[in-house]
Amino acid sequence: MSTEAATTNFQSSDFQPVAQPPDFRPEVTVSPHDGLRFWQFMIAGSIAGCVEHMAMFPVDTVKTHMQALGSCPIKSVGVHHALRSILKSEGLPGLYRGIGAMGLGAGPAHAVYFSVYEVCKKYFSGGDPNNSAAHAVSGVFATVASDAVFTPMDMVKQRLQLGNSATYRGVLDCVRRVLKEEGFGAFYASYRTTVVMNAPFTAVHFATYEAAKRGLIEISPESASDERVIVHATAGALAGASAAVVTTPLDVVKTQLQCQGVCGCDRFKSSSISDVIKTIVKKDGYKGLMRGWIPRMFFHAPAAAICWSTYEAAKTFFQELNASRESGSVT
Repeated sequence: MSTEAATTNFQSSDFQPVAQPPDFRPEVTVSPHDGLRFWQFMIAGSIAGCVEHMAMFPVDTVKTHMQALGSCPIKSVGVHHALRSILKSEGLPGLYRGIGAMGLGAGPAHAVYFSVYEVCKKYFSGGDPNNSAAHAVSGVFATVASDAVFTPMDMVKQRLQLGNSATYRGVLDCVRRVLKEEGFGAFYASYRTTVVMNAPFTAVHFATYEAAKRGLIEISPESASDERVIVHATAGALAGASAAVVTTPLDVVKTQLQCQGVCGCDRFKSSSISDVIKTIVKKDGYKGLMRGWIPRMFFHAPAAAICWSTYEAAKTFFQELNASRESGSVT
């Protein structure tokens, strides 16, 4: 039987070939906004923040010890030496000192962080999901708002990370003693530095994340839905790592201000960023401004991957929930 005959016999009007251009690619559609309610963004962000910080807390403890000049028992800037010193002095629980304060601060702060970001992104983007400038500006607004919530508990967390059980007995004891001995202002001593640090951090982070996510989707648009967890995690890791390295010097300043007077750390006459930088450079040279950059990068890369994938998964849950409710109301 000839090839032509076989082709003729199997032809059917039900199966007609569809002409496609040679450069055909499935269209990638990006929603300018996710259509969630404000409280849904808050819950998704709160879950993402708690999962992120709890999972990476031991790395954060090592970073805090490395950045707190003169703190005991850490005398070396190396990651290995810092980790070994913590384990030797307090054992494995020493890596988790202050995690209660982190839990109390991370949930509310990230609820504010992501909800403000989403609202600002919708407002500033003008319906354009590819507007990187809008993502960066929205991130700055988000961090100013969330840092006002998180800074007091972050200060408590870092003091607990540095001290032992004799220094502070827990979160409430630390809060009570700081209020009595240093006043309410001590909780916000590093707020200005934190905002100055987190503004560029968040601008770089969100702009990189949105651009990387869009680029990864465009590489393989036909499988974007199946691989969305990988896309969000990879984009988040790239964003977290790049932003972390750039802002390490200001993070060192923030740690110094929050931990002053604890376990041998210097006390500063003012919370001026320039004064703290001069003290660090005088004591440890310019390399002192980059102390802890390795654990900071190792913290923020996986932390951002965990945070964004968790956040996007929570958003997807709420999107499907809203869709099912709308279809139910229609029927």
